[in-house]
Amino acid sequence: MSASAPVRAGGRMTPRSPHGPRRRVARALAGGVLLLVGALLLPLSLAAIWARAELTETDGYVAAVAPLAGNAAVQEAVVDDVTDGVMAHVRLDGLLKAVPRAERPAVRRHFTRGVRQFVEKQVRQVVTGRGFRTVWNGVHRTAHRTLDGRLAASGRAPVTLDLTPVVERVKRQLSHNGMGLDLLRRVPRAGVEIVLLKAPDVPRIRAAYEVVRTGALLLPPAAALCLTGGLLLARRRRRALIWAGLGCAAAAGLLAAALALVRSRTLDALPAMVSRPAAGAYADALTGPLRTGVWLVIGAGTLTAALAAAGPPAVRALRARRSAARTGAGC
Repeated sequence: MSASAPVRAGGRMTPRSPHGPRRRVARALAGGVLLLVGALLLPLSLAAIWARAELTETDGYVAAVAPLAGNAAVQEAVVDDVTDGVMAHVRLDGLLKAVPRAERPAVRRHFTRGVRQFVEKQVRQVVTGRGFRTVWNGVHRTAHRTLDGRLAASGRAPVTLDLTPVVERVKRQLSHNGMGLDLLRRVPRAGVEIVLLKAPDVPRIRAAYEVVRTGALLLPPAAALCLTGGLLLARRRRRALIWAGLGCAAAAGLLAAALALVRSRTLDALPAMVSRPAAGAYADALTGPLRTGVWLVIGAGTLTAALAAAGPPAVRALRARRSAARTGAGC
């Protein structure tokens, strides 16, 4: 009697189904594919949820950038931008009428340097002052609401960061001491702005926004279903749990590396006029929640794999007893 032919209770021999091994292989393969897809979708889900929150939740965005009001690099960039915006409207022609024509270029440079130093000093006092955080949060709240409106509607209007409230605060400061008010009065109400999103880029960002909004809704449940289905289909679930944990940790590690690479490439591509330290501080503040989530996934995946590899306490105790029994038998 062949050892491969099982015997029923009645003593009759029944041949083993040739489809059994194939089904087991197909089930194991399907489980492995689901685990792999779930591990890859998990960090993508984190990125989609983060992007959707940054684009749609104004309060979360303002809370993320609020600490930058005290960042030295960001403060210096704001001082430079506001000073440049004010100086663009400064006219010294009236002061140079009494100066001989040949001496006017030198006198203009001298006056311009002096006026710029004066304006920069006043702006810096405002930017480093106690009330700047309120102005900073208001400026970014307005900019984010504008961005949200541009992405939700049609059109190609640009999105700007209006720094005019800083100029208005400088005006109020100068009005108290009677200095330089006529100088800043020449600055238009919307004359100091930083373009965050150019008009030609709005349709492309709007399309990406639609993808992100859909992905934030679909990717998390898809990742959970794939991981759960892969574990249920696996014959050796403890081994599958180990590989699932390691796969999620590895995929999250790839996302962390991609974030670092994108940050470096983006900063390198900035124009020379843009402060890289300030831009780096912005990038770190905005991606902080995403990076935290990535490291949590890496830690959770690694811990899950380690605990699954160690096995439950009952299994460890049984292994210890078997090892002790084998040692005693050998003696």
